[in-house]
Amino acid sequence: MTTPRSPRIPRPPVAPRGAAADELHGETIADPYRALEDGSSPATRAWTAGQNERTRAVLDALPEREAIRRRLAELQGVGLLGAPRPFGERIFYTRRAAGERQSILYVREADRERAVVDPNLIDPSGLVSLDWWYPSPGGGLVAYGLSRGGDELSTLYLVDVATGAAVDAPIPHTQRARVAWVPEGFYYTVNPAPGTVPPGDEHYYRRLRYHRLATDPATDPLVFGEGRPKEEILSVDTDPSGRWVLFSAHRGWVSNDLYLLDRTAGDGPRTVLEGANGLATGTLVGGRLWLRTNLDSPNYRIVAVDPAEPDRAHWRTVVPEGEHVIESFDVTRAHLIVHSLERAVSSLTVWDHDGRRIGAVALPGRGTVIGPIADPAGDRFGFTFESFARPAMAQIASAADGRAETVATLPAPAGLDPDSIAVDQETYRSRDGTAVTMFLIRHRDTRPNGAVPTLLTGYGGFNVSRTPVYSAGIALWAERGGLVAVPNLRGGGEYGETWHRAGMLANKQNVFDDFHAAGEALLSGGWTTPAHLGCSGGSNGGLLVGAALTQRPDLFAAVVCAVPLLDMLRYHRFLIARFWIAEYGSAEDPEQYRWLRAYSPYQQLRAGVRYPAVLLTTAEGDSRVDPSHARKMGALLQELQASDPDAVTLLRVDHDAGHGVGKPLDLQTADLADQYAFLAWRLK
Repeated sequence: MTTPRSPRIPRPPVAPRGAAADELHGETIADPYRALEDGSSPATRAWTAGQNERTRAVLDALPEREAIRRRLAELQGVGLLGAPRPFGERIFYTRRAAGERQSILYVREADRERAVVDPNLIDPSGLVSLDWWYPSPGGGLVAYGLSRGGDELSTLYLVDVATGAAVDAPIPHTQRARVAWVPEGFYYTVNPAPGTVPPGDEHYYRRLRYHRLATDPATDPLVFGEGRPKEEILSVDTDPSGRWVLFSAHRGWVSNDLYLLDRTAGDGPRTVLEGANGLATGTLVGGRLWLRTNLDSPNYRIVAVDPAEPDRAHWRTVVPEGEHVIESFDVTRAHLIVHSLERAVSSLTVWDHDGRRIGAVALPGRGTVIGPIADPAGDRFGFTFESFARPAMAQIASAADGRAETVATLPAPAGLDPDSIAVDQETYRSRDGTAVTMFLIRHRDTRPNGAVPTLLTGYGGFNVSRTPVYSAGIALWAERGGLVAVPNLRGGGEYGETWHRAGMLANKQNVFDDFHAAGEALLSGGWTTPAHLGCSGGSNGGLLVGAALTQRPDLFAAVVCAVPLLDMLRYHRFLIARFWIAEYGSAEDPEQYRWLRAYSPYQQLRAGVRYPAVLLTTAEGDSRVDPSHARKMGALLQELQASDPDAVTLLRVDHDAGHGVGKPLDLQTADLADQYAFLAWRLK
């Protein structure tokens, strides 16, 4: 990589230091920048504007930023492609083509494609995004959600696919909704209207309602959820005939209850699962309930449930637990399609309804499948496939013979030869001896020389698997002679529920230890040194790199910390964060307080420590992680570094943006250009 000159770094605006503190289980916890939690106050707005001005002055002066932005625009310009859903003769999928700011929902019939929902026509500025969509059986209607500015506070709309005409009135407050169709209407999840619950609780108390077509949504009856805890995440599924309805109530990403309603019986739902310490999720096809569960099977198995005897004692295992994790599945009229992970790489197998393995679906290489999504009334299913160097392709396959055809694909980025990108996978040992796998992505000519600019990135939480997916940033970094390392940290889902639980609650420090050990492995492997090693992460990954910043400041030269959780003693007080207590714990509990206090990055900052250069990014419209985390962390870091002329802590707070979902393409490119120009500057 070339060496950019260093820009002049203005002094940051100073936030007034306050005396706020909390008394928690016999300890006084100072919170000097509590005032920055109020994002609407004139003082916070003025301070934030000053931070943005300073950050822009630094990043815009980096001589490589414009070249990086242009190349990222080419690498991202190939677009996005969502997993296709077959419904009879129709196939639905989303695609964002080159030059478009938002993804469009398309339907393909008889090899002809046409747009069903185009947010770019609704708002040419690109701030309106398509959040989710659910076709009716047969694909005649589509329920879909739109939101603005990345806030994900969707409004539900209905469209007639054949005519493009709107159907019925919009339904507001359908944030991250689930819609399940029956012949005469649909069930859906909805959040409470502001004013009907205490202020701040509008993100909770999710409930299930039923909408009959051609009726006023204001009269939709409540069908499930009344009296249940506000933090539960409710979902719903139906069978194609409309007889059976499955209600699900999740407690974080750890356990859920299931109830089955027979719409022909006239009584209430029957219990399928309640109070168990595990997950069971699935679908209704062919008069049976099919569940993927980690109960008694941490790598998951698939069971068939007779609705007449739905309790757990009568579940029948169809696809047994194996060595490799069952990541997802779906069911056609006669088959099951099972997506598994082997060392964080996807495979697809086909089984019949009686549990006989029929065969495997040939994939284009080692990469990641999104899907499968099956037609329950037919025998086709859809999925996308991608890898670190190859953008997604959408395929429709036949479960009967496993043959797949490509229905949509993204073009190869200009100037990128996928064969020039080498992807290796190695195993290293964490602090406690646990073996952890890690992908290494580089240009084929890049070799260990002790000074390779290296970016370590990870997630490690919520059962989320880090697998090979196309990334403009990774491709850019590899093209420029750098190395990107992606470890499969504990807390993720790559190795089953045991792996997930080894990185949550009291075990969260394992995730950080795995990350630090990955950095040490890169050093011992001769790739780099701390002067050339940086890390990046967002959301829960922002917490990860916040812990890396505070626990191992000696290991990294630069940190990009995006939409992060950083004050883990107060995180649960904001937005939707009480949903995450099952994953992290809460400082309201004495035992959980102790482990949160031990790693919470905001509380771990210390005077006299030389911290790496830091770029913190957040957004005012984030409806998941409150932007106060980044504001408070930035203010305290800058205070502690006030006497160090070489210290760099930058804060960028976006307007008209949220957690990242729905951000227009040009804003995504600008965001990535800031991050990679910052890393190139500091890791030279």
